[in-house]
Amino acid sequence: MTDLSAFIAELPKVELHVHHVGSASPRIVAELAARHEGRSPVPADPDALADYFAFRDFAHFIEVYLSVVDLVRDPDDVWLLTHEVARELARQQVRYAELTVTPYSHVRRGIPAPAFCEAIEDARRRAEADFGIALRWCFDIPGEAGLPAAEETLRISLDERPDGLVAFGLGGPEIGVPRPQFKPYFDQARAAGLRSVPHAGETTGPETIWDALRELGAERIGHGISAAQDPELLAHLAERRIPLEVCPTSNVRTRAVARIEEHPLRRLVDAGVRVTVNSDDPPMFGTTLNDEYAVAARLLDAGPEQLAALAREAVSASFLDPAGQARIIAEIDAYAASR
Repeated sequence: MTDLSAFIAELPKVELHVHHVGSASPRIVAELAARHEGRSPVPADPDALADYFAFRDFAHFIEVYLSVVDLVRDPDDVWLLTHEVARELARQQVRYAELTVTPYSHVRRGIPAPAFCEAIEDARRRAEADFGIALRWCFDIPGEAGLPAAEETLRISLDERPDGLVAFGLGGPEIGVPRPQFKPYFDQARAAGLRSVPHAGETTGPETIWDALRELGAERIGHGISAAQDPELLAHLAERRIPLEVCPTSNVRTRAVARIEEHPLRRLVDAGVRVTVNSDDPPMFGTTLNDEYAVAARLLDAGPEQLAALAREAVSASFLDPAGQARIIAEIDAYAASR
């Protein structure tokens, strides 16, 4: 695994399922907590964050996640977070990333939507110049906040329409948050040219994935691991070539999967489903994208050739333009051939 880890570390990659706030490093979370000390339960000591990020279940994860969201209180915080997330991804040889961003959570905490979008866009442009990484946005609805959040997320998406915005999503808890109620908002977003990438089938069964496909027009599925329980759904995903954004460590840390050995990644791959490897909320889950490739290697008994194929799959599943995809795939090919 030492040689394989070295291969993974320098392998050019893209990241398709990573959350904006959830990607904040312990250093940045602690810095934001220190800025707002006394007004947040989040520790201002980076070493204390590992215990703070020990999640009992998915509901507790959401509670902790929102406490970190509370630390982002002005456009300067937004800019710092975005630029630092790009720095960390670039260190892992990530060339392109589609960050899931939840503007509603920040706007309702007092950051005006134009100022929020201006901050992420300025940080995106600076990050590309500083680190050579291209960032794009998926604006997602926090499902637990219901239809008012869907309406506001759609309004921000269409009225502000930052240059980096490529997709429209749905995150947060799945239990008690039916997907069909969000159909009108996804219909309007798709009509405006945004791609549909809802979370589904992480903590609920296959029917949630069917709903995301039938009602929300999903082009990729966030997580989607419960598809392994439904042979008809597996066949449908494989035939339609609809990718899943799989985040193995996240699924264990939120208790969606009991143990990493029980993760259904191999079943998905063996069924011919397109899968991409992603990190979700990496510092919160004590992981990185490189670590997730190493986990995938163990689950799939994969070597360098198979890992390079996974990296190519993520590129082809992205919403990057064809010329950009071709450049990154050529870089992966050259790297793999040189090892």
